[in-house]
Amino acid sequence: MQSDSGIAVEDSGAGIVQIRLNRPDRLNALGVDMVHALQRAIGNAVARRARVLLMRGTGRAFCAGADLKERRGMEEAARIKHNRAINAAVDALAAAPMPTIAVINGLALGGGCEIALACDLRYAAEDAQIGLTEARIGAIPGAGGTQRMPRVIGAARALEMMLTGEPVTGSRAEQIGLVHAAVAADKLDGYVQRIAETLASRSPTGAQTIKRLVYGGLETTLADGLGQEGLALRDILASPDYAEGLAAFAEKRQPRFGGGTAT
Repeated sequence: MQSDSGIAVEDSGAGIVQIRLNRPDRLNALGVDMVHALQRAIGNAVARRARVLLMRGTGRAFCAGADLKERRGMEEAARIKHNRAINAAVDALAAAPMPTIAVINGLALGGGCEIALACDLRYAAEDAQIGLTEARIGAIPGAGGTQRMPRVIGAARALEMMLTGEPVTGSRAEQIGLVHAAVAADKLDGYVQRIAETLASRSPTGAQTIKRLVYGGLETTLADGLGQEGLALRDILASPDYAEGLAAFAEKRQPRFGGGTAT
């Protein structure tokens, strides 16, 4: 495991990389140095072509959001710069080509919730506390929350959460679609590990193509999205991973996907 300014990175094998927010004494609040380290860690995982990226928090929090103690002592320009850095890290996570999973073990508030929203999949402990709580201090979600949360749970529920600033439990988050599943805290790691291993066993090319088509399709018309799907399918049908999938099916074995596209 490698550590850098409140970020710990672990290669769990099989192409699964874990980025751990690692300031448990501050509930993994996002300080200036930590945010830059987070963006570096995400960039490194992408450069290493990780198959799955897990986001976790050490201790009793996933992430309590921006480090408000640190921010209080900043001048206005520094506060803006800090928030832009958080935005850049969250956007880098959202743009990661591989499947990404938020493992929400405790508090995921403000910027911590926005990190989770930037992931493709979210799983939480039943008693986790999740929310965009900026209204409590006279702020607004400033790292994508006002845009990503409505896309996940709908505008009405998102507005309720943002305007009240009140978090919901992991169990409630599952009910409203904010997380994919909520499980007992002591079962969370094992539950997510099984999902991560399943994702890592699939075709990297296929996973990246699915992400690109789904997210791109949300920003265009159905006709254009279907057109992009058709173009992508031509490449997939000529890819090494598809050839391996067909061979594995014929030979009644598990496929050994390597990624890559047709040359």
